[in-house]
Amino acid sequence: MIVQAICFYIFSAIAVASGVMVIAARNPVHSVLFLILAFFNAAGLFVLMGAEFLAMILVIVYVGAVAVLFLFVVMMLDIDFAQLRSGAVRYLPIGATVGIILAVELVLMFAAWVFAPEVGQALAAPMPGAHVTNTAALGDLLYTKYVYAFQAAGIILLIAMIGAIVLTLRHKPDVRRQKIGVQVSRRRTETIALVKVKAREGIGEEEGVR
Repeated sequence: MIVQAICFYIFSAIAVASGVMVIAARNPVHSVLFLILAFFNAAGLFVLMGAEFLAMILVIVYVGAVAVLFLFVVMMLDIDFAQLRSGAVRYLPIGATVGIILAVELVLMFAAWVFAPEVGQALAAPMPGAHVTNTAALGDLLYTKYVYAFQAAGIILLIAMIGAIVLTLRHKPDVRRQKIGVQVSRRRTETIALVKVKAREGIGEEEGVR
């Protein structure tokens, strides 16, 4: 228990510090790196709680896909960060107002938060099927009781992905692209020219292979 408590405090402290540095870092690349560090420490906290499936998903999905994608986008885009920061003061009152409203709502929510009387009994009661891992239990729950909600969420994500591709797809007229149909439908006479070259004579400009 002492080792688990020490690991909990270490992971929690690093996760909180990484979250603060995500906001405080001036370089966006450093912010993404601190975000990855926060994800790893959150995964460590999930492992301490016995939720190894959530820890694996957090590392694979968020660190392996989302955070790395953010890093590549930030590094590849030529963004003038000085110009972006120049207009921050103008929107500071609006941002401060929204932040204060959110803080007040969070305080009111936690002040009115009470535990149900049956929570203590549920925690003390033995879990049914303790030999089943949380990954198997979560999969059984998703594909039985919540299968329709799970499928609906998948359809919504698929539609969102297709919409993002359609909105960001741009065809530039000056970019050469491969057209498979045109290449396959070409005839031999349109692409190849057989020329009989005489001895000690070259091929003229109007002749040759096209």
